[in-house]
Amino acid sequence: MVPLWNRVRAVVLGLLGIAAVVATWDVYKAVGPAEGVLVGETRVLPRTTELAMPHSWEMLQRFSEPVTGLAGAPDAFDAVLDASLFSLGLAARGWLIGVVVGLALALLMSRLRIVESALLPWVILSQTVPLIAIAPLVRRWGSEIQIGGHVWSSEDSVAVIAAYLAFFPVAVGALRGLKSPDRTHLDLMRAYGVGWWRSLLTLRLPSSVPYLLPALRLAAASAVIGAVVAEVSIGLKGGLGRMVIDYAVAASGDPAKPWAPIFGAVVIGLVAAGAIGLLGLVLRPFRLTGVPS
Repeated sequence: MVPLWNRVRAVVLGLLGIAAVVATWDVYKAVGPAEGVLVGETRVLPRTTELAMPHSWEMLQRFSEPVTGLAGAPDAFDAVLDASLFSLGLAARGWLIGVVVGLALALLMSRLRIVESALLPWVILSQTVPLIAIAPLVRRWGSEIQIGGHVWSSEDSVAVIAAYLAFFPVAVGALRGLKSPDRTHLDLMRAYGVGWWRSLLTLRLPSSVPYLLPALRLAAASAVIGAVVAEVSIGLKGGLGRMVIDYAVAASGDPAKPWAPIFGAVVIGLVAAGAIGLLGLVLRPFRLTGVPS
């Protein structure tokens, strides 16, 4: 009963947090200065003009209106839904690739200390490379790849870029989890002559679950970010990234319109994180007491 109440409370608090953000937005819109709040010449809070800051209900109302004034144009809700599913699919592919690569690196680094010393700094440095800079390179290099009858596409490039962001938290989180068992437990395994692979399956992997679940959740959110940014960089049509660019063009005449794909990106990020939450329910018996997950 207590775990159920904790989940209900978490949902209620989450909804209250969203309501608080919306209320803060509209209150500032109503009372804030048109030119924003300035400290010297630096604007610390945004302008509240109609073009710069539409009301929250205007942004929600925009979902029920056609995307364009052309006859037969779909509603913004349908267009954003289709783009969200497209981007979510690419992010899921990137997440799967990132999880496989991250777990493989973590296993390798936990097995050989010299590999950890040599590889871990490069894993960390990889995340300092601007994503928007490497996306065109991945697209160009990928266009030279042909495996069997499969020809590299822009979708493959987006999935790889999403994996580029997703593998890092998995590698670091899994490595920490694989190294988390107590020394006494490891010594007991050695005393009974248990090999490394068996101790991995029976001790290290179960012990890493509380560290791995937050890493998988972060990787899912990172994959969504990577997919959307890669769509912008590559110019791939059909997803939220290109929709953000297309809708931003109309911001001067329809300031609420660019927010539609932004909300779509937020939703698929929540869906991705929620899916990892369901995975956590399956792995609940492996969680260690006192370790955050």
